[in-house]
Amino acid sequence: MRASWRGWGGVAAMAAACALALTSAVAPLHDSGFGGRLTSAARDTPVPARYASTHDAPKTCAHPEASLDPALGSTDGAAVRAIAKRGRLRVGVDQNSYLWGFLDPNTHQLAGFDIDIVKAIAKDILGPDAKVQYLTVPTDQRIYAIQHDQVDMVVRTMSVTCERLSQVAFSTAYFTAGQQLLVPEGSPVKGYDATLRNKTVCAARGSTGLAKLTDTGNGTRASDARRFGARVLIVDNQLDCLVRVQLGQADAVFTDNALAAGQAAQDPLMHLVGEPVTQEPYGVAMKLGAPDLVRRVNRILAGYESGGTGSAWQKSYTTWLAQDLPGITGPPAPVYRPEP
Repeated sequence: MRASWRGWGGVAAMAAACALALTSAVAPLHDSGFGGRLTSAARDTPVPARYASTHDAPKTCAHPEASLDPALGSTDGAAVRAIAKRGRLRVGVDQNSYLWGFLDPNTHQLAGFDIDIVKAIAKDILGPDAKVQYLTVPTDQRIYAIQHDQVDMVVRTMSVTCERLSQVAFSTAYFTAGQQLLVPEGSPVKGYDATLRNKTVCAARGSTGLAKLTDTGNGTRASDARRFGARVLIVDNQLDCLVRVQLGQADAVFTDNALAAGQAAQDPLMHLVGEPVTQEPYGVAMKLGAPDLVRRVNRILAGYESGGTGSAWQKSYTTWLAQDLPGITGPPAPVYRPEP
């Protein structure tokens, strides 16, 4: 199955799948079409005050991946019961990130490392015959979808950051990646440095990669893109960046190396260069004000990750990631923050 996605044909097929109507098991949110521009209403927005909760918001952000301890509160409160009463879990996912969340052309079902986590969460909350409504969410609409009750959670290679903690709640980290450059064979770009001068770097709108490239430190310094003399091309989904490079419209992709490994697996002419320049803990994102759901997911992840080489996490890693992202011996240790 994996071999059928490798090479340019696999990239083109996945891009086409993103633009086509989906099966009844998968539904798009605010589908703008491949490479389309989103309306301003769908941008990541600050969380309304009515969603705020002292259970969700940490007082400091030294460790953004620190989440609620499942042993210190309810894991079966109003939010969890609402999902059980509805009888299905609504999850925002990606359908065009190979290895993580993608539409398998053989089964016409979503598959990947993130999808395995969704299935584990759904089974725990709803039982062995759990129903999941997968909703494909572009990168910059993940927070919007959560805040506006379109999904119960997002499991979509979403990095836990201090800024996002004011908008949504996160589980503890289930994977750690880092921002890195992906370039075609023979590229003069050698890393996140001056070799980017006069080059076009592509990043997805709403991504931590774009934030890293364009951050100006509240106006106290030039952004990295300006300092390196690079141009920035912004698209709606990270897979769009790979296609832009293949079409000659960009020189490099700046994204999580975990996602880039999947893209390199599809196109052998692409490879990672330099070193990761950030540390990106991936977490399950949920709405603020639902601490029982956050604790429940943390409890599920603890079980999913326990057991060493025989754990469900390790089996999923071996199936999807070990070949193209080798050397990872296990999940990040869960981090829970002190609570009163």
